[in-house]
Amino acid sequence: MSELKKGSRKLLNAWAFYDWANSVYPLTITSSIFPIFYSALFASEIKRVEAFGNDFKSTALITFVTAFTFLVVAVMSPILSGIADYVGNKKNFLKFFCYVGSAGCIGLYWFDISPERVHISLLFYFMGLIGYWGSLVYYNSYLPDIAFPEQQDSISAKGFSMGYLGSVLLLIVNLVMVMTQDTGEAKMQMMRYSFITVGLWWVIFSQYSFYWLPKGVSSGHKVTRAIVFNGFKELRNVWKSLLQNLRLKRYLYAFFVFSMAVQTIMLVAVYFGEEEIAWGGDSEKTSGLIVSILVIQLVAILGAFLTSRASERFGNIKTLIFINFMWVMLCVYAYFMQTPLQFYIAAGFVGLVMGGVQSLARSTYSKFLPDTEDTTSYFSFFDVAEKIGIVIGMVIYGIIDQITGSMRNAILFLVVFFLMGIVLLFRVPKTSV
Repeated sequence: MSELKKGSRKLLNAWAFYDWANSVYPLTITSSIFPIFYSALFASEIKRVEAFGNDFKSTALITFVTAFTFLVVAVMSPILSGIADYVGNKKNFLKFFCYVGSAGCIGLYWFDISPERVHISLLFYFMGLIGYWGSLVYYNSYLPDIAFPEQQDSISAKGFSMGYLGSVLLLIVNLVMVMTQDTGEAKMQMMRYSFITVGLWWVIFSQYSFYWLPKGVSSGHKVTRAIVFNGFKELRNVWKSLLQNLRLKRYLYAFFVFSMAVQTIMLVAVYFGEEEIAWGGDSEKTSGLIVSILVIQLVAILGAFLTSRASERFGNIKTLIFINFMWVMLCVYAYFMQTPLQFYIAAGFVGLVMGGVQSLARSTYSKFLPDTEDTTSYFSFFDVAEKIGIVIGMVIYGIIDQITGSMRNAILFLVVFFLMGIVLLFRVPKTSV
């Protein structure tokens, strides 16, 4: 098979199609069915779980496990990306994380919070999370390899849009499976089956992307012990390069801060809605959360499109500043909301800014990169910054939730990060310095 030319329509579509394949994970596992399933495992109103020799509030435990996973990804990805750059085969690493994540999703079928099984259950959760986020550093690093600068905003937005469409399609199938059941036990069983469908969807549809994406810049080198930590050396070289590129450096500072808050909200939103909103009953809660998730996903498609158009007219940085202002308002609003209707309204606005900020943050970084073939190292640096930010955000959120017993206090604290992100975005130069 001959490699497709950079910028070709088929290559761009093949890259974007991986979003169609893997986005079912964050929607079903992170944002919708798994949080509902996890909450339903706790019979009492006081939701506590024994794990790792301690007693945790249920939402705090899943927050801490998530933070630990991101810490592992942050430490591991420089090592693996260094090896990928050295041997010139980033696609194999993309495949590896895809398969680990898919296996973790399927393993969630056996998820249980009993003392005998809670740790193996959390391991499956860990595998899905590390597989998804570990693959993104390689997936994102393909962007400047397959698209020219003038194509990157639009194809990045297309990838997110395809991801939202594909994930919503599978979610609807999963919801039909769940909502057509008459008993709580049957609904729980259908939720378990939905985790299997996510794993299969991810691994099957990713094959199209794997077929067409280039292997990488071949070097002919073999992996030796000497280059295992080459990724950290490359990150150090990237940092030295950033010191000479004021615009990219200041953008990364801003991204680190506002992404910390954005990703935390996305990871805990359904847990927040499940615990803090007065739904009236378990059935109303389940259907209400599902409707909210669908609203977020569908509006996010519009958000990604509008953000791409806004960036063309007003520029990437100004658009990101505006989106961060909207996130500030949403956090304040979330602190006071009580009713399902208020939660639906918030879901609509979250979808609008969620799709926009993810797509534009990725393409802005790609456009600010210097002219280099070593894109994996730069995106590894981007990835590590994002993951460390998530670790900090999730730990702070979990600690506030565990100590105060309220997720409202934790969500309000995230306003600080968005305001800091806005200030830092104002300091990004308009041109390279």
